Amino acid sequence: MTEETKTGEPSHGGRLAARALKAAGVECVFTLSGGHVMGIYDGCLDEGIKVVDVRHEQAAVHAADAWARLNPGRVGVAILTAGPGVTDGVTGVANAWRANSPILVIGGQGPFNNLRRGSLQEMDHVSVMKPITKWADACYQTDRIAEYIELAVRHALSGVPGPSFLEIPMDTLHAPVDLATVPMPRFRDYRVAAAAPTAQLDEAAAIIAGAERPMLMAGTALKWSEGGPALLGFVEGTGIPCYTNGMGRGMLPMSHPQFHNRSRKQALGEADVVILAGTPLDFRMRFGASIGADTKIVQLDLDETLIGQNRSADVGLVGNLGENLAALTALLAERGYTAPEGWTSGLRAAETEAETALASQLGSDEVPIDPLRLCAEIADFVATDPTMIVIGDGGDIVAQASKVLKVPEEGAWMDPGPLGTLGVGMPFALAAQLSHPDQRVLIIYGDGSFGLNGFEFDTAVRFGLPIVGVVGNDGAWGQMMRPQAMIYGSDRLVATELAYTRYDQVVEALGGHGEHVTKPSDIGPALQRAFDSGKPALVNVEMRKDVDGMKGSTYV
Repeated sequence: MTEETKTGEPSHGGRLAARALKAAGVECVFTLSGGHVMGIYDGCLDEGIKVVDVRHEQAAVHAADAWARLNPGRVGVAILTAGPGVTDGVTGVANAWRANSPILVIGGQGPFNNLRRGSLQEMDHVSVMKPITKWADACYQTDRIAEYIELAVRHALSGVPGPSFLEIPMDTLHAPVDLATVPMPRFRDYRVAAAAPTAQLDEAAAIIAGAERPMLMAGTALKWSEGGPALLGFVEGTGIPCYTNGMGRGMLPMSHPQFHNRSRKQALGEADVVILAGTPLDFRMRFGASIGADTKIVQLDLDETLIGQNRSADVGLVGNLGENLAALTALLAERGYTAPEGWTSGLRAAETEAETALASQLGSDEVPIDPLRLCAEIADFVATDPTMIVIGDGGDIVAQASKVLKVPEEGAWMDPGPLGTLGVGMPFALAAQLSHPDQRVLIIYGDGSFGLNGFEFDTAVRFGLPIVGVVGNDGAWGQMMRPQAMIYGSDRLVATELAYTRYDQVVEALGGHGEHVTKPSDIGPALQRAFDSGKPALVNVEMRKDVDGMKGSTYV
């Protein structure tokens, strides 16, 4: 007998899709309502999967990206209707692609029986998605939907994680199916668990043991390896100074004696051995040019093809980064190796000097507010909650905040990643608050970035998510305005100026709490009131607009 829904109608492909998602450990999906895919919503009701509907498909995919970052070993899921629904999500997929986030995007399609006839919103989604996904395909048989979902999840989570895209035509999705006769595939743990071969580990340990000036760069692949404990054991066992970038940020407590933040350029230029633990030699590392010409490189990554990219490595360790760091820790302990004290103390002195140079701006009482004073106030507030999740969504203001803000030891830091996509703030926060309802979530916005997905405050209000954002409002696309003024002259600014808009009033109109701040002493109390409101809230801080001299710019 065919299994029926509560309405007495036969089961359909949407219920099969939802059952497969449940089997994959999916607790929540992000979407914007669309007729091509609504059968999956119906199935989610039966499976107890939360459906969160946003105001733009880009936000749905960004939220799926953040869900994956916060829930190791699970995919984040976005469900998009056909045509513009899928294309609206492309930016989110591209961002997840560069950040190696394992997401599954399910896209609708016109009826299969009218394929290539010009159905409403019909287009070749798979070809659009292939360059920015690990796997992209379409399912044309209703009873194979679960099989295709397992295949998509397997690709997303295996090896170096990344996005998968699955297209399901609406007649395939909504066709009747007997759930009792369809086998459910087995979803397993797809993550890389193996370490590198012993001979390569011995070679790497020998190089490190001969170092007088070693340093370690911890990056995104370390996060996907869940290597935080192994990183802590490595730096404590060896005394090697550690720097972080990408999603490696927060993997080592920023209060740890071996964590360094402000002396990276000096360390990279002077080190005789650089250990790259999941840090690609991309633009953030000047494609390898930041490292001294004679410096030896030990590179750890999940993907063999990333070893030696842009600059050759002396030894490459492929596999789970946590396992490889733990193995190196043991081998270096056998050799009795510890980084020379003079090297580490010299870098610490450079850190202290850099902090002293920033002190005057961090404590500035000037009005309009100095951007670094705003960052200092945010840092002080974040320091009061060791579990806070902090999200950076902007250009200069986020770069400035990263100089002074310490990632909470039991919380998290999230930013777009190497694609540098603006607009991730509220979508990331939605996933963070839903995934960790007992933790506070704070977004640091630039006023430019707020404009991309700020309307998702409506989503936060509808779902009762007390997320707080703070906007560093300088009435400009500051990261672009300053170099434009330097190159072409401050009298030739174009396409870089904004207004000192009352974004706080926008959030109030959506049903949230708003604060407008013009004096530095009011920042902390405004943040406290925002969190105490129990509503989605925005603190709109008017900052000094630096046009000339590049003061405060990340381009310095």
